[in-house]
Amino acid sequence: MFCVIYKSNKRDQTYLYVEKKDDFSRVPQELMQGFGQPQLAMILPLDGRKTLANADLEKVKKALTEQGYYLQLPPPPENLLKQHLQASGKQ
Repeated sequence: MFCVIYKSNKRDQTYLYVEKKDDFSRVPQELMQGFGQPQLAMILPLDGRKTLANADLEKVKKALTEQGYYLQLPPPPENLLKQHLQASGKQ
């Protein structure tokens, strides 16, 4: 199984995984409008892999099979104040 990964030109650190290059037929139109013009990032074989850098491999495979795409969103921003307060025992 291969997947093609596209980077969003509208949203930083947002990636769309699809099964075939330039085939967005199974991706909802609303998602494509918010995603913007897809920019090819890489083509990646999923078979034989144990992990992906920033996504759960099994979730990606399942989403590709069931819905035809997987959307990788950026991690939530760090709350440094909250971390500091927790570390100092003030929260």
